Amino acid sequence: MTEKMELYKCQVCGNLIQVILNGVGELVCCGQSMEKLIAKEESGNELAEKHTPEFVCENDKKYIKLTRHPMTEEHYIQFIEAYSKDNSKIYLKYLNPNEKAEFEITNFNDDIGAIEYCNIHGLWRNKNEN
Repeated sequence: MTEKMELYKCQVCGNLIQVILNGVGELVCCGQSMEKLIAKEESGNELAEKHTPEFVCENDKKYIKLTRHPMTEEHYIQFIEAYSKDNSKIYLKYLNPNEKAEFEITNFNDDIGAIEYCNIHGLWRNKNEN
């Protein structure tokens, strides 16, 4: 059973997919079952500090940022996704190496969450506590 918004990765070719609607089938790529990604929500260590999305207000604008994470060709955040509490809305920003790891959010109130995907350390999550 797959659930809306879950992410799955192929361990052979690296394909990454997000479920749009709930389903009962198994997700398969390159002849193998895809791995369901579980977002890390750790805190208090250096790895978590670099990967946990931060919610920041600056000059009446709201951002999701990863200020401590490198954005090099070898190690970077590939995307940031913001979602409403009820999962009815999502906003996605793809990132490239050497670009700031930030996402301006204009269509959400304070009740949002965010995930980010690091090409080396995988999926991380945070919820806005405001």
